[in-house]
Amino acid sequence: MPLNERQLATFADKHAWQVPFDTSPRHLAGPGDARHVTHGLAAAGWSAVSDPLSAEIVLRSPDRLHHLQFDPQSSTSAWWRLRAEPTDTEPGWYAEFGELVPAEVLSGFTDALIVTPPQHPDLWEPVTSAGWHRDSDDTAHSPDVMCRIELRQLNEFITRPSWHVETREPGYGGFRGPRIWHAYFDEHTPTHLVGSFLTALADRGPLQRGMYDRTGHYSAVQEPSPLRPQQVVDAHTARIKALRARARSTRRQQTKPATPPANAGPAHPAARR
Repeated sequence: MPLNERQLATFADKHAWQVPFDTSPRHLAGPGDARHVTHGLAAAGWSAVSDPLSAEIVLRSPDRLHHLQFDPQSSTSAWWRLRAEPTDTEPGWYAEFGELVPAEVLSGFTDALIVTPPQHPDLWEPVTSAGWHRDSDDTAHSPDVMCRIELRQLNEFITRPSWHVETREPGYGGFRGPRIWHAYFDEHTPTHLVGSFLTALADRGPLQRGMYDRTGHYSAVQEPSPLRPQQVVDAHTARIKALRARARSTRRQQTKPATPPANAGPAHPAARR
């Protein structure tokens, strides 16, 4: 089911009357509107395969290789799950995200499934450039110490490390507080997707939240935004149009017949014996 104008209008109806507040840091901004994620994928041709009367949403990519599940009734702390099926040349992979992960940060990850971003040779560079602190070669934390990124090898049988992101309440002494949200990327998750998530997470720019939107923590800073409500709606619409155009361009390239070499002459019938 492609994204239609009625669905975009419903998004606009909510946000056009909601006074936006600049909310930072991003890891404490709260979940925001899940349609930042689902609208982007739907615009790229992902289809809903779940029961439309259920609170659970399952989207499947056009090539049937990727599935995104959003389950607000999950019995675990992971409300978002994204799976990639293995192919003849690539292994499958899995990523999951907690309830309070900001939708705009998660959409940095899912948008990269549609539009491949520039490659970062060092995935830590966007994080350190934003002022996060490296604790070691494999860990970093936000300036407020509440969000931690770790590249972790689970055991001696899995040689490739996996990425773990956790935002927690402030701890006491050497103990960390209760977890607010988490993200996990298994050892086979493509690095450009992980890099896109980390870049969106560490971005110093605030996220827009409504006056009564839920934040991840009471210490999140909220200030009246210079953006008008309509500008928030327009930014969402422009992003969706760009993703839709890029997805269509990619599909055309994939279905375009091969072009013969420029110096190839006309075909000649085989000589008769």
